[in-house]
Amino acid sequence: MKATGIVRRVDELGRIVIPKEIRRTLHIKNGDPLEIYTTESGGVILKKYSALKDLSDFAAQYADSLAKTSGHTLMITDRDVVVAVSGASKREYLDKKISRALENIMEDRDTVINKGHSDRTVNILEDKDSEIFSSQVITPILAHGDAIGTVMMLSADKKATFGELETKLTQSAANIIGRQLEQ
Repeated sequence: MKATGIVRRVDELGRIVIPKEIRRTLHIKNGDPLEIYTTESGGVILKKYSALKDLSDFAAQYADSLAKTSGHTLMITDRDVVVAVSGASKREYLDKKISRALENIMEDRDTVINKGHSDRTVNILEDKDSEIFSSQVITPILAHGDAIGTVMMLSADKKATFGELETKLTQSAANIIGRQLEQ
């Protein structure tokens, strides 16, 4: 553990304030769920909670199935990282931080389609300047009214054009994963 040098008092309701600098660094927003752990030495650890991490095996199987059916790359993200990949390098994408543009799509709660050809694509990862995917369909996953991730269908084929079929496939996947999280 790394000491920050910041000390906060617990108020009469048992609350503490996480300093803004730490929230910004760790991308913790208002309403984000945090898991609370205790250590044997009496420490308390707060960790961002991802419901999709609990379903990572299911998400990986779903991504594999949809990638085989569609012939395209599939990625499933939570609010912070890629949790499932099929049809692309797992080492390159799995557990990597998603881009701010992808976070914005999630917050807007609308499916985004970059059909290919002249459309401008959305960067998937935070640390990548440009992406190899010329066609993209990105659908937010909603559970209990909250945007908690995305399902993305991607293609590096410059001739591929995405439309209604790919949109319906990602929307269906996002709905199924969202319902799994609501159970």
